[in-house]
Amino acid sequence: MANADLKNPPSIDGNTLVAMCLARAGVDRMFGVVGIPVTYLATRAVALGVRFIAFHNEQSAGYAASAYGYLTGRPGVLLTVSGPGCVHGLAGLSNAGANAWPMVLISGASDQSLTGRGDFQELDQIAAVKPFSKFSAKATDITKVPDSVFSVIDWAVAGRPGGTYLDLPTDVLHQSVDESEAERLITEALNRRNKELIEKPRINSTKIQKAVELLRTAQRPLIVFGKGAAYAKAENELTKLVETIGVPFLPTPMGKGLLSDIHELAATAARSLAIGKCDVALVVGARLNWLLHFGEPPKWSENVKFILVDVSEEEIELRKPCLGIVGDAKEVIGLLHKEIKDDPFCLGKSHPWVEAIKNKAKDNVAKMELQLSKDVVPFNFLTPMRIIRDAILGVGSPAPIVVSEGANTMDVGRAVLVQTEPRTRLDAGTWGTMGVGLGYCIAAAVASPDRLVVAVEGDSGFGFSAMEVETLVRYQLPVVVIVFNNGGVYGGDRRNPDEITGPYKDDPAPTSFVPGAAYHLLLEAFGGKGYLAATPDELKSALDESFSARKPTVINVTIDPYAGAESGRMQHKN
Repeated sequence: MANADLKNPPSIDGNTLVAMCLARAGVDRMFGVVGIPVTYLATRAVALGVRFIAFHNEQSAGYAASAYGYLTGRPGVLLTVSGPGCVHGLAGLSNAGANAWPMVLISGASDQSLTGRGDFQELDQIAAVKPFSKFSAKATDITKVPDSVFSVIDWAVAGRPGGTYLDLPTDVLHQSVDESEAERLITEALNRRNKELIEKPRINSTKIQKAVELLRTAQRPLIVFGKGAAYAKAENELTKLVETIGVPFLPTPMGKGLLSDIHELAATAARSLAIGKCDVALVVGARLNWLLHFGEPPKWSENVKFILVDVSEEEIELRKPCLGIVGDAKEVIGLLHKEIKDDPFCLGKSHPWVEAIKNKAKDNVAKMELQLSKDVVPFNFLTPMRIIRDAILGVGSPAPIVVSEGANTMDVGRAVLVQTEPRTRLDAGTWGTMGVGLGYCIAAAVASPDRLVVAVEGDSGFGFSAMEVETLVRYQLPVVVIVFNNGGVYGGDRRNPDEITGPYKDDPAPTSFVPGAAYHLLLEAFGGKGYLAATPDELKSALDESFSARKPTVINVTIDPYAGAESGRMQHKN
């Protein structure tokens, strides 16, 4: 028997080798939809300790992978079938690139020997992913698998994080090598990994000194930080810096929570004053794009001096700030604080700029709270949002992760919901992507199993990925989905009488859904719990029960279809 074993040593196929490499690279979670030719890749990865979360649609699975990369700092991995599966996966890959989150799309591909002959789901996938992938690799032979896997993992986190792609032809997945050869291939590929690729950029100490001097001499300084700072886990360094020099701060929507929204130096409620009057703005891990009005007048002062901290030199060259510092946000802020400690300064609570921001924020919060204090039924957006805010704050720590999408729902939620802990808000992000909701919920629940996940969704946003509520039930994830049901995109039929004409005038409006849709029953079809809430008491009861149970839940909140504005706060673009 021993001689027979020596003649026929154990062998493994390409599926198993890919799974082994992923596990060696530290991949512990994978999202996707299985089928030809990658089903066995998924099952073998699971056998090696990689948790596979199976979705109904690659688009939602891709959004989950992108958000997982953001929340953990490690590439989220999406597995799809070939052809149309790869195309569906481009939604997540492009979203990862737009938001600068690390993600790897892995797709099966048709047999190489049949290229150009119309094989099953044949597509030049390397070409298809090119606009959205910062690096792509095709394993043309089983011996190329380890190098290909490790390279796409490393490139996803290199420099500015983003999406990468791995192409796995069917014939390669069916090839075999013996176990000892597989181990040799993996070891050699690990030794060849480019360590410099994943090293953080060296920070220019002279620029640190210049930045400190700009802040020191500013009359109205402001610190702005975004999800790049959240990704870098820079919350402790930011807290020390803000509280040492006493400078007001403004988070972008997904930067909320790095410092608590209720911190005394928070300028969110005085945003227009803060960006309109500041003379020096330290911008950390946030791009001067549409979310920050491109850093230009009239929203910003014409003479404002930007200190831009970004991991990407190309981003700094594009924006042309007064001072650009290339580096990891956590490291740069740490160095700024260290430089200041040697020669400290602080604006102080009575500084005119600090007082102006604080007073304006206090006035705006008071105005908002006055509106929120009214119980409006049928519900507008503010009444249920206040009830949800209070329920979330009542959970304490660890705070729930809030997922938000929709036009009015996301806009109102951004102003009302309070983030007190880092990386507890996920929304449509840089691209304003609708359809991310359930994928983000699942990623959050998998990445942070100790936290409740609360999705606050418009009914239109929810509809993109609603079928994934079955995935919530299947994996028993602690996710409560709250649907603001106002009967359509922006709120049903808002056409003027003169627009209701033509041969199809009796059709529903392009913005309309079925009135009174029973979204809560969708989850109950799979064994979850659903609630219908049309009054404050009904909503409070549903939140109390679902937050305590920490089980998959949908709360269908009936909203007045005329309560919101068309396109939310983006009316000028529609």
